[in-house]
Amino acid sequence: MYSMFDLLFETPSYRPVYVISDSEMKELKKNQHQEELDEITTQKVRLEDAFKAQLKHLEVREKEVKKQLKILSVSKDK
Repeated sequence: MYSMFDLLFETPSYRPVYVISDSEMKELKKNQHQEELDEITTQKVRLEDAFKAQLKHLEVREKEVKKQLKILSVSKDK
């Protein structure tokens, strides 16, 4: 049976601590923000491309459906 003491003894009582200078921390944050910005830009481009492709598909399909409706309307009138 598990108890709270199992958790105490199973997990290490220490965790690594890293000490870096303020300038290194600033550079790290700058790099992280730049990576995030790059990812946002990449995602925007992918979304815009997907949107354009979907819009083109819908426009083509719209023309096809209008053409079919026109054909059906003409044949119905005869």
